[in-house]
Amino acid sequence: MGNFRLNRRAVLRGAGGIAIALPWLEIMGAEKPAYAQAAVPAKRFLSVFQPGGTVTFSDQAGTVASDRFWPTGSEAAPIMNSITKPFEAIQSKVLFVQGLKMGPASTGEQHQEGIVGLLTGSRQKAGANTYSNFASIDQVIAERFRAAGYTRPSTEMAVRWATGKSKGLLSAINSLNFAAGGTHPPIPPQIDPQQIFRMFAGLTPDTTGRRDIVTARKKSILDFVDERYAALASRLGAADKAKLEDHLTQIRQLENSLTTITPGTAVCKAPTAVSTAGYNPATGLQADNDGQVVDASTDAMIPTVGKFMMDMMVMAMACDLTRVGTFQWSDTEAKHQFPWLNLSEHHHFYQHDGGFKPNECATIGTWYSQQHAYLLQEMDKIDMGGHTLLDESVVFFGSELSHPGNHRKDNMPFILAGKGSGLRPGRHVRFSGRTSNDLLVTILNLFGDTRTAYGEPSYNQGPLAGLT
Repeated sequence: MGNFRLNRRAVLRGAGGIAIALPWLEIMGAEKPAYAQAAVPAKRFLSVFQPGGTVTFSDQAGTVASDRFWPTGSEAAPIMNSITKPFEAIQSKVLFVQGLKMGPASTGEQHQEGIVGLLTGSRQKAGANTYSNFASIDQVIAERFRAAGYTRPSTEMAVRWATGKSKGLLSAINSLNFAAGGTHPPIPPQIDPQQIFRMFAGLTPDTTGRRDIVTARKKSILDFVDERYAALASRLGAADKAKLEDHLTQIRQLENSLTTITPGTAVCKAPTAVSTAGYNPATGLQADNDGQVVDASTDAMIPTVGKFMMDMMVMAMACDLTRVGTFQWSDTEAKHQFPWLNLSEHHHFYQHDGGFKPNECATIGTWYSQQHAYLLQEMDKIDMGGHTLLDESVVFFGSELSHPGNHRKDNMPFILAGKGSGLRPGRHVRFSGRTSNDLLVTILNLFGDTRTAYGEPSYNQGPLAGLT
């Protein structure tokens, strides 16, 4: 074998862009300690958009004087605040990321620039109702899964969407997702819960406790690298060859476990059908600029429809129907009412149209936290074989601004959840002088993307340290 050496980051590449990470082999040199081994890239990404920021009180320099959102306590032992208290039941899987400023701010209309830049790190293009200079990171991640053979890598859903000025139509004030190709056009979300439910039409109720899952590939990934394996094996010693054989055998066994669910686990099943009678997903078409046109029946159904959509998103990921998801609770205007919270005005009124109303905004924010905690708990219930769906995922919660009373975008209310690629939740980490662009590239790195910057170059300093 002479002086032949393999890099520790070497992979086995085959046709169709397929690549398999290799185990440590003697031919690579000294083995790294177990604690330093690279984590497996995350398998699923979910972004959740909550409009209107949160309730924090800052001076003009942006220093937080008091707030109802960020935890107190230490980094390792955060104590939930009033708005984030619902996360207590799942906080061991939640990571609060404080102190980041949305980089590409003050470049467009205040709400539009916020939602356009949230997942893109992009300035809003000049002009009325304009969009992004970059793809949203969900679509960048989706392209990686598409290249690996997934035919439907991303799913976008929204509840009570396109209120107010957008009048039910796609607009810069409600667009969160932007395509990876071309001029990065906006991607409209699916807003009809019954149409979304059709994606589960091929899944009949599981009465046997055993279910075959339709996986993204009909052919084993090992079949794509057979020739490269043969060439590599001829250059390995006996110990390395045996270790590589064992590694590939484990991959084959993992594939088999994904094809058929063990009896009794019921991982993949059609979600329970929910009646959404009285909910009009296209009610935004009748909206006015100020939110004075009220659809009381549709607004009252938001909690029911929201839970139904969250359940469908979780099951779509558990069934491997999608690898990337986006969930919008509304657009940035959110000019709908909250009758279940006994609030008679729309969210934008409480943010600043009627003057900043911190108590009402906190009530709305706490309700959103309850929904987000439910979503994470449902993901954490699903056993994927020794770990949960949440454990192999990265979930990002964000908004288009931080302070609803003045449209500020410093100290953005960002939360991560899950353990994908070694993400270390259960903490509250703080940064100073860093931007949301640095968080975006950090998330991309969790999915195996090795770039060191994303979005507008001037807003990048590099990936955030300490999240893994």
